[in-house]
Amino acid sequence: MKSYEQIYQYWLDSPALSEDEWRELSAIGGDEAEIKSRFFAPLEFGTAGLRGEMGIGLRRMNVHVVRWATQAFADVIRAEGAPACEKGIVICYDCRQNSESFAREAAAVMAAKGIHVRIFDELRPTPELSFAVIHYGAAAGLNITASHNPKQYNGYKVYWSDGAQLPP
Repeated sequence: MKSYEQIYQYWLDSPALSEDEWRELSAIGGDEAEIKSRFFAPLEFGTAGLRGEMGIGLRRMNVHVVRWATQAFADVIRAEGAPACEKGIVICYDCRQNSESFAREAAAVMAAKGIHVRIFDELRPTPELSFAVIHYGAAAGLNITASHNPKQYNGYKVYWSDGAQLPP
């Protein structure tokens, strides 16, 4: 297993980082505590999904973690078979910083994996997602929100075809 220092260096060297993301990671170089807090382990799936402070790193909410989580969620949907892919997923988001862009990235990953996507074109409350999943007969739902957490956080909450959150 790689150390958090090795993972930090891997991310720093990644061509997938934007210039702003690279600057954010470069700025923490030499700050052992900050590097460790971002890279010692990935965010863990908790109550209905992932939640974390926004920033670059394995243990932060960012576009790379959203893509990774969405790849995994898409694999779960695909494992249910072609009908689940056709039923698709409904995606919504809240007013937090990056919520809309995270939702659109998740939609792109799902579509690339052959899953039909319905995404709200503006922010929506969580109960509306549960309703939409059932209304459209979707296989799943995804809400980009950190619920009650402070504004520097964001989250990735997953729902199944019954409109209910998935347990950890």
